[in-house]
Amino acid sequence: MTERNRRPYNDVLETIGWTPLIRLNRVTAGIRTPVYGKAEFFNPGGSVKDRIGIAIIEDAERRGELKPGGVIVEGTSGNTGVALALAAALKGYRCIFTMPDKMSQEKVRLLKAFGAEVIITPTAVPPDHPDNYVMKAKAIVRDTPHAVLANQFYNQVNPEAHYNTTGPELWTQTEGKITHLVGGAGTGGTVSGAGRFLKEQNPNVRVIVGEPQGSVYAEYARTKTLAEGHPYKVEGIGGDKIPSALHYEYIDEFRTISDKDAFQMARRITREEGLFVGGSTGLIVAAALQVAREIDDPKACVVAILCDTGERYLSKLFNDEWMRENQMIEAERVTASGLLACKTDTAPELVTVAPSQTVRQALNLMETYDISQLPIVEGGQCVGSLNEGTLMAQAIAHPAVLDQPVREIMEAPYPVVDGELALERFSELLSRETPAVLVRHNGELAGIVTRYDVLHYMAGIR
Repeated sequence: MTERNRRPYNDVLETIGWTPLIRLNRVTAGIRTPVYGKAEFFNPGGSVKDRIGIAIIEDAERRGELKPGGVIVEGTSGNTGVALALAAALKGYRCIFTMPDKMSQEKVRLLKAFGAEVIITPTAVPPDHPDNYVMKAKAIVRDTPHAVLANQFYNQVNPEAHYNTTGPELWTQTEGKITHLVGGAGTGGTVSGAGRFLKEQNPNVRVIVGEPQGSVYAEYARTKTLAEGHPYKVEGIGGDKIPSALHYEYIDEFRTISDKDAFQMARRITREEGLFVGGSTGLIVAAALQVAREIDDPKACVVAILCDTGERYLSKLFNDEWMRENQMIEAERVTASGLLACKTDTAPELVTVAPSQTVRQALNLMETYDISQLPIVEGGQCVGSLNEGTLMAQAIAHPAVLDQPVREIMEAPYPVVDGELALERFSELLSRETPAVLVRHNGELAGIVTRYDVLHYMAGIR
């Protein structure tokens, strides 16, 4: 294996940058153009934003705006906050961050772990609203002595940091062979700074931005008018106001990707490439694969920015329940046979009686197996049913019933459904009057599903 980190560092900030460039192999199946990922989650703070956090702080120090005991304030989707908090922890500054409420709880807890104060603001407000997370950060600076605003969206130190680090690294790592850079634009610093450097080395390098549906950046590039943005789920890229850190002159193309495609690609990258990444990376790689497929050139070199670690999205895109609730993955298809397999009671899958057996025998079976519904089967067909409550009531009122054959008091037969019938279809058959259905598999009665079985499954009770 390649040896890394041969010598000790003076502090963790020295480990920022020179993140690995890793070829994507499985998600690119069928694509001839090589696609590489710049794995920015290898930075100590877990994201590409580590590059600008220390740069912004040191610039404020040089200009005399940030002095010992000072306060760093920023409106952040989380990653810039982590980068600033990491550097501030070593330098002794206090941090206050504002974040939109769509951001994951992992990010909030991580910022607090570094000692930062976090203020949550509503997502669905206009960019100039006092409760917008950027506007709120500006208000905090005005009201807090010795506070400075990192101002990542408008601070030109942001793209400059990527011009000085990310761009040269990519040029060196690809030996000057990079032909396409695909990234996201939240502040725009990464694609603007790295894109500028790469184009200075080779004007033919194309810079492509992956854009969430609902962001206004792509429309502004096309029409030069600011459209109205719409909410989306991907964190950290796109926006509803044009930041000055985004330099359109270095961007050749925007490609719009849906939340669903972004999150599903992030899950694929994690499971198929072993690279644990977040939703913005999924969006960027989805765009990069489009580009690579269209180029169809084994001599080209597409590089996608892998923005941050997936650990910050465990409660969201890596949570199947959250994904289903937000229509990002299809709901699990549960069949009648599947529900039978989920049952954990000790009774046989199907307990039945013949029409000629006595009520006493039927009650004994119900008691033995702790069941409330009993099908009456003859010749492989359900010809009737017994319900424990009704049966006991009759036996108490008329004890002689106990020795009668069940055919004399049986109720209507239970419906019979095919084992492949979906839960939502056969659950419609269940009611107080029809408390169970029988399941047929390979032409034979295989089991019984009751209203309680369905309820327990839907409630997650196993």
